[in-house]
Amino acid sequence: MRKNIVAGNWKMNCDLSETKVLLEGLTQSLPASLKADVIVSPPYTSLYYAFENLKDTPIMVASQNINENDKGAFTGEISAKMLKSVGVNYAIVGHSERREIYKETDALLKTKLDQALQNEICPIFCIGEKLEAREEGKHFEVVKHQLEKATFHLTAEDFKKLVIAYEPVWAIGTGKTASPEQAQEIHQYIRDLIANKYNQSVADEVSILYGGSVKPANAKEIFGQADVDGGLIGGASLKATDFLAIVDAF
Repeated sequence: MRKNIVAGNWKMNCDLSETKVLLEGLTQSLPASLKADVIVSPPYTSLYYAFENLKDTPIMVASQNINENDKGAFTGEISAKMLKSVGVNYAIVGHSERREIYKETDALLKTKLDQALQNEICPIFCIGEKLEAREEGKHFEVVKHQLEKATFHLTAEDFKKLVIAYEPVWAIGTGKTASPEQAQEIHQYIRDLIANKYNQSVADEVSILYGGSVKPANAKEIFGQADVDGGLIGGASLKATDFLAIVDAF
């Protein structure tokens, strides 16, 4: 069955000294009993440090990105094999900021997913609509297109290895948040798409996270929805007390 997951995406924040402080805050106050898998995603410069300092804890490490190639003349890029070698368990693929700022396409993200899976890294695959699409009632159409174009080439067995993160782009860093009912509506829609493509058993094994301005104050209500299995947390993951409060919402 699917897992509850709380993943922190640090984005381009925290140098090594700040990483040390944040990880100490997390490990020192981590509850003895967890009802969710906990993941942190530091910048590349801190990935190995994070792995080394978390390997005796339940907290797992994710990369914020992954290159679509196995190796080669790709200056400044990091391959899945390299990430695996420093203890990375998960990789965020298709985050809205990568799609928007770096113009990552569905075709590119498809190859990134393949690279992650080939190297036994679990992709956290992000989908979600902008404000314009939401206001025009095209949000279902957008997430369907993103899911189909990048993931539906996978076998059922490989698809079950994914984590899906729904990001309402209009609610990231804006202070806006989808209501719990809105989150449930589209999470259920995503799960139905998976069931229609594969089967209900596959759909029931895939964790679908909500990625739109989750905070300690709203986490319990959002996570209480039937098809919301946790969150991909941005700003609130940079403060240990806030992040752990979100973990504790389960």
